Amino acid sequence: MTVDFLALHQGPEPLLLGNAWDVGTARVLAFLGFRALATTSSGHAATLGRADGAVTRDEALAHAATLAGATELPVSADLEDGFADDPAGTAETVRLAAQTGLAGCSVEDWSRSRQVIHGLDLAVEKVAAAAEAAHAGGLVLTARAENHIRGVDDLDDTITRLQAYQEAGADVLYAPGLTAADDIRRVVESVQRPVNVLARPGVPPVAELGRLGVRRVSVGGGFAFVALGALAGAARELLDEGTYGYWTTADQAAGVRDAFTSGGSG
Repeated sequence: MTVDFLALHQGPEPLLLGNAWDVGTARVLAFLGFRALATTSSGHAATLGRADGAVTRDEALAHAATLAGATELPVSADLEDGFADDPAGTAETVRLAAQTGLAGCSVEDWSRSRQVIHGLDLAVEKVAAAAEAAHAGGLVLTARAENHIRGVDDLDDTITRLQAYQEAGADVLYAPGLTAADDIRRVVESVQRPVNVLARPGVPPVAELGRLGVRRVSVGGGFAFVALGALAGAARELLDEGTYGYWTTADQAAGVRDAFTSGGSG
């Protein structure tokens, strides 16, 4: 599975990674034609009524195992910071993740416990430990530089970090929060590993990202919060207007209901 997953990053167009948050959404995304899936920490947390970052390691691993078994597609798990501030703890999380049926996982350089971006030296040590554990367990490791998604607009530092994570053994590199085409191009041209971009407002369309050299595009919690937005809109209509126009949105799901009986095969 790992070889197949990594090979998907070398296709003629960027690999579109569908971020699912439960078995049903995993099967719908597979049914619709996605070739690989990922978990979403924020989407998973929302299903538990929590904010992003409030899921435990055991919960995240159990969730990853559930999604990995939901379809035949490769699944990469969002493991946040490895649920540890030290290399050994990060490696242990990845080692456990390799036992769940995943094809890959990601670790980031933002500390959940201290709410800061790790210093470069520690971040590199954590990626190196994660990479060793990932490769021993047959996983593709994505290393995330969190600067831009955390409000730190320092592209030079981001590039320095991604280059260091590449040298530490990461298979895929990711700087969520980048939006400008020129910044994305600089990142792609500065490394020799596939680059993932987070699809969000302001990011160039997939076709343009492909021309920039981006090899993978993921949606993070985007799909999960679109679904929650549709729920909120329907609830407000019923509560405020007493009408049922939300069924026009529900009718759009009619074409994917077979995903729940076919097991998600595309």
